[in-house]
Amino acid sequence: MGDSRVVSEFRAAPAKGSVRERTVPAAQAARPAAIRRFAPLWVPSSFLLLNLFGLHYYVLPISERVRAPLHPLLKPSGLVGQSAGVLAFALFLFMYLYPLRKRVRSLSFLGSLPRWLDVHIVAGLSVPIVGAMHAGWRFQGLIGVGYLAMLAVSLSGIGGRYLYVHIPRRRSGAEMTLDEVAAQRRALAERIGRAVREEPARIESLLGSSVPHGRPRGSLGSAWALVAGDLAGRRTARILRRQWRSRGLDRETTHEVVRLVRRHVAITQQLRMLDVTQRLFRLWHVVHRPFSITAFVAVAIHVVVAVSLGVTWFW
Repeated sequence: MGDSRVVSEFRAAPAKGSVRERTVPAAQAARPAAIRRFAPLWVPSSFLLLNLFGLHYYVLPISERVRAPLHPLLKPSGLVGQSAGVLAFALFLFMYLYPLRKRVRSLSFLGSLPRWLDVHIVAGLSVPIVGAMHAGWRFQGLIGVGYLAMLAVSLSGIGGRYLYVHIPRRRSGAEMTLDEVAAQRRALAERIGRAVREEPARIESLLGSSVPHGRPRGSLGSAWALVAGDLAGRRTARILRRQWRSRGLDRETTHEVVRLVRRHVAITQQLRMLDVTQRLFRLWHVVHRPFSITAFVAVAIHVVVAVSLGVTWFW
């Protein structure tokens, strides 16, 4: 059954003061959480805005760039251009610290895996932009091959992150057991039930019906099933938000309960698609790694040649 059953069978009663007092702090805490969700985009967006400074230069043909006032600064061997290259290379090397942190458990004192993954993603999204600044947005020869591989690494990294968050994990980044996931789902159902005055078992049954069923076929079918499940969960949350608000549930309580609903639906989806997600994640590693190695080799050759020939402002 779909969203219509969820809406028709939920009966939300207006919340009392005690419920609102309990949910207001959580609702307020959700705002910083939403900000943190988009935090990985801030740094690459800032680098992208910096490119506007040299936009007039970057759109010029090569024959006209040498006469442009910004050429001494923005050319690949210029102060700004080569500084961007050094930064891009440093970020690229930094990206390889995440696999090291993931494999060496004794490095756990350096921070949790989820936090490292966030920084890894920031670096991965920033490298193509900063590297493009260094190259003057012109990609030819070996550096073109390296840049395409680097871009493929960044884009595939977005897919990897999507799959990563669909595997239930503890705060430390370790995968949760099926019993732990089931217990978390029951706890969420109990919190939702207290807020809307429904039995937890009924909550679990109704929210479970909003998740698409059936076994997907093939890698593309599996990937689409993940996306379709996420979209269905969001649609259910929007419908329930309107339903509860129309029946008198206050804004702060509705906000918190909808957040719990989204989490419950997400966990249900994770349980249903766990085997499929793990299989796609292993396939993603097979695809991601060759691009990463190709980009590293091309960039390393470029750096060695540039330094050997002395085409730098600092050497």
